[in-house]
Amino acid sequence: MNYILHIIVMIFIYGILALSLNLLIGYGGLISVCHAAFYGIGAYTTTLLMMNFNMNFFLALIVGVLLTSAMSLFIAYPSLRLKGDYFFLASLGFQIIIFAILYNWVNLTKGPYGIPGIPRPHVFGLALESEFFFFLFCGVIFFLIFLISKVLYNSPFGRVLKAIREDEIAAEALGKDVPAIKIWAFAISAGIAAIAGAMYAVYVSYIDPTSFTLDESIFILSIVLIGGSGNLKGPLIGVVFMIVLPEILRFLRIPDTVAPNVRQIIYGLALIILMKYRVQGILGDYSFE
Repeated sequence: MNYILHIIVMIFIYGILALSLNLLIGYGGLISVCHAAFYGIGAYTTTLLMMNFNMNFFLALIVGVLLTSAMSLFIAYPSLRLKGDYFFLASLGFQIIIFAILYNWVNLTKGPYGIPGIPRPHVFGLALESEFFFFLFCGVIFFLIFLISKVLYNSPFGRVLKAIREDEIAAEALGKDVPAIKIWAFAISAGIAAIAGAMYAVYVSYIDPTSFTLDESIFILSIVLIGGSGNLKGPLIGVVFMIVLPEILRFLRIPDTVAPNVRQIIYGLALIILMKYRVQGILGDYSFE
C-alpha cells in the first residue's frame, strides 16, 4: 500500500512541476531548461528556514515561493527579450549556475553531502508522518494548484499570453506589454515549481544537489512535451507515463545495471516518435512546428 501511495505522491509532485512548466511552454511558447533550478531553490529555501530558524512549514513555503519568483527575474528580465534558441541558452546557463551554487556553497547547502532529517509538516496539529496522511496533504496541494492553473489559463492574462505565443508582434501592436507579461508568467511558473520543491523536500526528508540537475530539467520538459502542452490534460498524462513506466519495468526483472539505460532508451524513443508523428504530444493543443 505504501508503495502505491509513494508513486501517487510523486505523480502529484511532478504534476505540479508539469503544470508550472506548461504555463511557459504551452501558453507562452517559451522552451526553458532551468525548471529544476526553481524546483531546487524552493526545496532548499524551505528546508533551510525550517531547520535553521525553526520556521513553520507554511511560512517557509511562502518565503521559498517569493524568493524563487524573485530569483527568476534574474533570467526573466534580461532573457525574455530574447527569442528561440537564445532564450533556451539563457535558461541553460541559469540552470548550470544554480546547480553550481547548490553543489559548492557547502557552508549553506551542505553541498554534495546533502541535508538529512528534514521534518514533515504539521497540519492542524497533526504530524504528517504516515504515507497516507502525506498523500492526502499532497493531493490537496496538487488539486489547489490545478484549480489555480485552470483559472489562470482561462483568465485575461492567460488569453494574452496565448496571443503572445501565436503572434508577439500583433500582441504588441494591440498595446500589450509583452515583456511584462512574459516576466509575470516566468515568475508565476517559478513560484509554482518552488511549491513542488518544498513538497519533495519534506516528503523524502533529504535533499542534495543531484536532485536538481540539468537532467532533471530535461526530464520535466520531456513530461510536458510527451503529454502535450497548451491545456491541463496533456502534462498530467505525461506525468503518469513518465512516473509509472519505470515502476512497470521493475516487474520485468531487468538487471539493475541495465534498467536505467532501458528507461532512457524508452523515453528517447517516445520523444522521437512523438516529434515525428504528433509534435503536439499525446493530448497537446500546441506544437512548435
